[in-house]
Amino acid sequence: MSAQVARSPLSAVFLLHIALEAPLALQAFWSPQSLPFLQMNNTTVVMLKLYAALVAGSCVTAFLAYPLPEFLPGKRALAIGFCIYHSVVSTILFQTPRFIPHTLGAFFESINLTPEVLWGGFHGVLGLAMVVWWQGTLHYAAAVRGAM
Repeated sequence: MSAQVARSPLSAVFLLHIALEAPLALQAFWSPQSLPFLQMNNTTVVMLKLYAALVAGSCVTAFLAYPLPEFLPGKRALAIGFCIYHSVVSTILFQTPRFIPHTLGAFFESINLTPEVLWGGFHGVLGLAMVVWWQGTLHYAAAVRGAM
């Protein structure tokens, strides 16, 4: 009989990655032209589909990593990879010119809260959440390392 491994509720961060990324990946697969992006052409549609394939793969990986024990090196490496990904995407979205032709309203436009900035903010929070998961689960890895 195997011993029950303690799990951290912070692992929900892997599910948050799926919640943020899966909608774009699915829509980019089935109907990329319906996405609200400016100046879409054949090249951008192909690049968007390639990006969707990468994101879908990362969602499947996050789903498979979610139930794994916190101390596994692969799960920890995936979290660092996601941290870097979300931090870079956040920075890119904060600095990009407008490419989503929607508005959140005049008030939010006046304080420069655009869909791109909001989307970048979600990625930034998720990048930070990956760091919190990493730090919050260090004791699991340390306990396994000490037991060996």
